[in-house]
Amino acid sequence: MRFRFTALYIVLIVAVNYGFTVVPLVALPDGTLWPPMSLAVGFIFVVRDFAQREIGHRVLLAMLAGVAISYFMANPHVAAASAAAFLVSELVDWAVYTYTRRPLSQRILFSSLLGAPVDSAVFLAGIGLLGPVAVAAMTVSKLVGAFCVWWMVRRREVAA
Repeated sequence: MRFRFTALYIVLIVAVNYGFTVVPLVALPDGTLWPPMSLAVGFIFVVRDFAQREIGHRVLLAMLAGVAISYFMANPHVAAASAAAFLVSELVDWAVYTYTRRPLSQRILFSSLLGAPVDSAVFLAGIGLLGPVAVAAMTVSKLVGAFCVWWMVRRREVAA
């Protein structure tokens, strides 16, 4: 399938947005509420990187499709916050992919390191949970997924 990562990207956007509406928030030790679904977002960032390799800058259209579907299948408030967060982090990702000519593993790493904190802050602000501990927890949880994929891609590049 030629657009398998693009299709997966759209499905994951919908799934995680739905998850944000049904999976309860977790109270951190300081009382900050943290959405455990943020663990999945790190993988979505990486899938987006692969989707961008498939369809280039049209990945923004795939993101909009995922958010539009989310609007009807999940909480519209969460979908709107997600759209804002994905758009901002997508622009960071686009800049990394457009202006760096690094190997894929490095672009995955750089775009995740730059995009995860921005995405976290914008999303949490959109759902009314913005706070330094929540942003840090959400960023770290996203980076866990991104680092796992970075490590696998890096190993493949070194072996080639």
